[in-house]
Amino acid sequence: MMGNAEKYLKPEVIRQVSRLDLRAKFIVEGFISGLHASPFQGFSVEFSEHRKYTPGDNIADIDWNVFAKTDRFYTKKFQAETNLTGYLVMDLSASMGYTHRQELTKFDYGISLAAALGYLMIHQQDPVGLIAFNDKVRRSLAPASRRTQLANILSVLAQLKPEGVADFAASLHQVAGMMRHKSLVMIFSDLLADPEPIRKGLYRLRFSGHDVILFHILDEAEAMFPFEGMVRLEDNETGELIEVDADAIKADYLEEVEEFRSSYKDDCVRARIDYVPLHTGMPFDKALMSYLLSRQARG
Repeated sequence: MMGNAEKYLKPEVIRQVSRLDLRAKFIVEGFISGLHASPFQGFSVEFSEHRKYTPGDNIADIDWNVFAKTDRFYTKKFQAETNLTGYLVMDLSASMGYTHRQELTKFDYGISLAAALGYLMIHQQDPVGLIAFNDKVRRSLAPASRRTQLANILSVLAQLKPEGVADFAASLHQVAGMMRHKSLVMIFSDLLADPEPIRKGLYRLRFSGHDVILFHILDEAEAMFPFEGMVRLEDNETGELIEVDADAIKADYLEEVEEFRSSYKDDCVRARIDYVPLHTGMPFDKALMSYLLSRQARG
């Protein structure tokens, strides 16, 4: 299973798995099997329940079984020392429901990724909660680390439907007010709204002391613009259909997408927010690795 699970990192395969719990399981198992076969294999040990031994640590805490396998010293205190409260924050706005090739919508991609991260955190015994918003917070689950929390998260994620317009400033202000302790806030959004309220909402979370990972999810067609000839496109803001010469505008369009992403990346760098640009054709491991590296940095 583990050897074959890497294929479940591919969106076109995960689309065929209808149950969200199985999607999460397959994505995480594929990711971890990839870790063991990659230069990051040390992370998989450290991430699961250990940290590297450093001078001054109690020798009694060394895990000699891990030493026998890796020829490295690890102590078994990693979990207890670095429990991290996480929030999965889903953008529920209607634009998240878009898909060009009828594979995964941006929302499907986002909830599959959120389910996998929830699975990963619960496995680590880290408390994780869920918040879904459009013009305001619509659903929420308080963080918990018990196994039943994963079923609760998956149940809510499976019921969510993208609709309405996002109000980032109001919603992320509300999100910040719901968090009593410093947390890791993982946001899943296409960011297709007025950028200024989005920036204010993100900065509000950072100024409240939270760590933030922004998973910026576009549809594969929005990111790559695979169109040719005369095509009809829908204006995201007005819903108006316009006919354009795809070949004539492709270069300008891709330049705008790059500027769109670069602007958010620059804002996030300034605010010390982790920015992860994704599209729905990309394997899930890039996002999971970004989480893993962020967790290690915070640990």
